[in-house]
Amino acid sequence: MTRTWRKLKALGDANFALWVEYRAELFLWVLAGSLPLILMGVWGEVSKNGAFPLARGEFIRYFLAVFLARQLTFVWVIWEFEELVVTGRLSPLLLQPLNPVWRFVVAHLTERVARLPFALVIVLFGFALYPDAFFVPSIVDVLGFVLALTVAFWVRFLLQYAFSMLTFWSERASAIEDLWFGMHLFLSGLIAPLDVYPPLVREIAELTPFPYLIYFPARMLLGQPPPLGQAGAVLAAWGGASFALYWYLWRRGLRHYSAMGA
Repeated sequence: MTRTWRKLKALGDANFALWVEYRAELFLWVLAGSLPLILMGVWGEVSKNGAFPLARGEFIRYFLAVFLARQLTFVWVIWEFEELVVTGRLSPLLLQPLNPVWRFVVAHLTERVARLPFALVIVLFGFALYPDAFFVPSIVDVLGFVLALTVAFWVRFLLQYAFSMLTFWSERASAIEDLWFGMHLFLSGLIAPLDVYPPLVREIAELTPFPYLIYFPARMLLGQPPPLGQAGAVLAAWGGASFALYWYLWRRGLRHYSAMGA
């Protein structure tokens, strides 16, 4: 266990140094996730007619929380894993005494640490533009937000990593992620709070993992958490199914990869 921890620590130090070295590029990646900020202004203006269940300030706070949640739960492992398999660079990693998944996990976690200061600056800038929406969350809300983000990240990572295993049979496994992201875009609360959706659409969405990846953490930060029992059950079901699918495809995929001459 100690040896594994030392390996992970070494990977973490190397990855963090890499992210800090390319901090300008990292800042551009943060800006690339600014869709919630654009929608914040749109919904803020639309809400002035009073036709929606949220007031203007509530919309502003919601989308700033969504922006922060998305920055900390974004996962990109499928594109990196796809490149490793297609180019054959996965082979030397398989010879090392550490499952490659831990490389991706450490890379994602260290990237979160390096990304967070940029994201917080943008959130503060948003409050400067809309001072009437400024609020200070309680310690309980912040802890709930962190816990929700942690669970959301792991479920999102497991889902995408399971899809990544299809790269052993297809060179464009990332196309599945593109399709998945289309559903994620509309059902996660990224483009609109679930509060404005028709009741039937919301009930269907709550059976998928999407709302619990963005909408649920954002609501936790705002002190308005949805039902915790349902959230835990849905995330546990999807997370467990994703891990089982990953493990099954990983074992079969390695045999297929070796048969191709790797």
